[in-house]
Amino acid sequence: MTLSALSALAVGTSKNAVRAFSRLSTGTVSGNVRQMSSASSAFRPTFVASAAVEGQAETILVGCGAPNRGMGWYHAIQMLEKKCPSASLDYVVEPWFMGPGAEGPGGPEFKEWEAETEAKYGTKFVTSLDDLPAPAQPRLALISGRTADNPRLLEESIKAGCKCIYLEKPGAPTVAELQKMKEDAAAAGVEVLMGYNKNVCKYVRKTREYAETIPNSHVTFVSNNAYENTPESLGECFERNAEGMLKNMAIHELALLASFYEVTVENIESVTADKEFSSLQTLPGPSGKEFTDFDKIKFTITTKTGQKVSVSADRCGGEDSFATVTDGNGEEVFRYYMPDEEDKKHVTELKEKYPTAMPYFFTQDPDYITVKERVAKHTVDGKPAEGIATIGIAVETLRVAEYLTPILQEQLK
Repeated sequence: MTLSALSALAVGTSKNAVRAFSRLSTGTVSGNVRQMSSASSAFRPTFVASAAVEGQAETILVGCGAPNRGMGWYHAIQMLEKKCPSASLDYVVEPWFMGPGAEGPGGPEFKEWEAETEAKYGTKFVTSLDDLPAPAQPRLALISGRTADNPRLLEESIKAGCKCIYLEKPGAPTVAELQKMKEDAAAAGVEVLMGYNKNVCKYVRKTREYAETIPNSHVTFVSNNAYENTPESLGECFERNAEGMLKNMAIHELALLASFYEVTVENIESVTADKEFSSLQTLPGPSGKEFTDFDKIKFTITTKTGQKVSVSADRCGGEDSFATVTDGNGEEVFRYYMPDEEDKKHVTELKEKYPTAMPYFFTQDPDYITVKERVAKHTVDGKPAEGIATIGIAVETLRVAEYLTPILQEQLK
């Protein structure tokens, strides 16, 4: 069959008929857009239209990462499993594992997952946003690539006809870059919402509600990851997240402070590191280059308007996050975990289903779903995405991260 004939078939047949044809073809045919792939060829003809139907956002995942490790991959899994009914994952843009990284670590695993996903769900895989056709439904880009690439990827997403952009934290390497992204999106009439999932977390809501009932209460937000406490593991973490802990792991907590505790650079009166808890290390990454970052940090911020709040983050602290409330005497009177007892069964089920995936995916699974669904639904109907941080909040959060990092590093020397 010629390419032109195949294209005509793609446009003229129903989605079900097309998917039936795809099972017989040498490539993968899905909806009205086809990507044909084979082990021996990088040839990928692109056809027209998407699988999204009315009431769904035509969703592009920009930056997938390695299966079981990349945050983008887990976003894809949730959408493919229909956990976010307003989002149809029609395209995955992955330049690294479909290009220079194809034969490196994670490359073969990605190729296998790509083939399985194309065959089972009909999702199309491309190396560039330039490869996409015009939108058939309201288009949403979920950008989950390297932070350093985000300014370019946002610009390309705007050019690709996106109505809304879901941008993973922290958004950009610097405040100046993120501010320009905010301005460029506004000029194009494109809304940018942030993947600050802890803004909608159950444990955050319950902690804040309880603190309001206690006179002179003090809240501490605690975030843990489960990296091995070895130079090799932390060195790899430092290099992969080279923007630093406050712009990466702890940025969610800083977003909470900016959203709910009036924390801005201008309103910070003082910040004090807990030197007994905190640790600052310089370690070589896989490339051999050295990186200096916190492997754990705890600090308290006092604002000029009288607020006081603490953050604790530990790369090797475990798999949970939680928040505490202390009373006016410093006694802990409340603690709420993520996941709570209600959610732990769900976490266990996910671990059994994806035994080699990053553990923190599972503890935050319901919140990732909530944020994506609210953003996707907003993309379709234009109604407010309740509780979702805007890029304006992200700019203020990143400003706080840039302000705090050198101060805390100096206190730990």
